[in-house]
Amino acid sequence: MGTRDFPITYRTPKRDRAAAVIAVRAAAGHPSRGWLMVDGQTIPVALGRGGIRADKREGDGGTPRGVFRPLRLWYRADRHPRPGTLLPVRAITPTDAWDEDPRSRHYNQAVRRAVEAPGDHLRRADHLYDFIIEIDHNTRPRVAGRGSAVFLHLARPQFGPTAGCVAMTQGAMLRLLRRLGPRTRIVIGR
Repeated sequence: MGTRDFPITYRTPKRDRAAAVIAVRAAAGHPSRGWLMVDGQTIPVALGRGGIRADKREGDGGTPRGVFRPLRLWYRADRHPRPGTLLPVRAITPTDAWDEDPRSRHYNQAVRRAVEAPGDHLRRADHLYDFIIEIDHNTRPRVAGRGSAVFLHLARPQFGPTAGCVAMTQGAMLRLLRRLGPRTRIVIGR
């Protein structure tokens, strides 16, 4: 019998399935830098200027410690094609913003605001928010002052610290998006 008599099959990893867990940890000796681990890959990330904090507060610059779920991807459709992901996807419009006022009934939620109104607008001139993974930090229940607008997004040059988010390169973001689904657990600092 020759090798043609038996079909050869190769098992390749399923890339259409979401990863069960991704882990984010601070780099030793550099609290605003870290590593994101998924499927045996390690991705460098920027963290909040306050490092990873178990007692996250609004404005402290800390990245919250805990276990979170990704809720949806927001992206700049005017700059990029829709990326592949298992998450729900929403294109960012000029009026999309995030409410960071602890006194507001819409605290830590997406809101619509006039382009010239103050607040954290999702459509930015720089590229930090070209891709935003919204996570469920401080959502159920929402507690005033416990932190808002904690996302996974694109990094500043040289991985400058964030205001509390986890940031990475665009290439790393696009690879990560293919591995995230609504049931993926994002474990930060454990």
